[in-house]
Amino acid sequence: YAPWCPACQQIEPTWESFAKESEHLDITVGKVDITQEPGLSGRFFVTTLPTIYHANDGVFRRYRGSRTLEDLQGYILERKWEAVEPVAGWKSPSSIMMHGMAGLFHLSGWIRQIHSYLTGTLGIHVWLSYAIFILATLLIGLFLGL
Repeated sequence: YAPWCPACQQIEPTWESFAKESEHLDITVGKVDITQEPGLSGRFFVTTLPTIYHANDGVFRRYRGSRTLEDLQGYILERKWEAVEPVAGWKSPSSIMMHGMAGLFHLSGWIRQIHSYLTGTLGIHVWLSYAIFILATLLIGLFLGL
């Protein structure tokens, strides 16, 4: 979820109720703020918000059903998750490809922090900051090419 997402804000009371019932369902319910954990957003290939996953013994399934409390509970109690195709091997959050994707999301966050530091703290004009990143990209490419 993301705190700024209207759909996430709408499902939050239902999700909190589902989390309170989790002990009776013998499951653990959690939520991840993708603005605080961009690597997980990359690892799980989150493209829409909110995104719900069911994980069991290292097998991940994306929940695409209705987002009512009754349907979420039914998904667990009636074991409807067993009929859902697991996330494909290369898209699995534990795959090497998704580890790399998580790294790219971390890198983008790091670049954003540097840009904010250059423009906000040091007062460098935005276009000069872009020029610095272009130059750094070219120099890194040149260095790696050698």
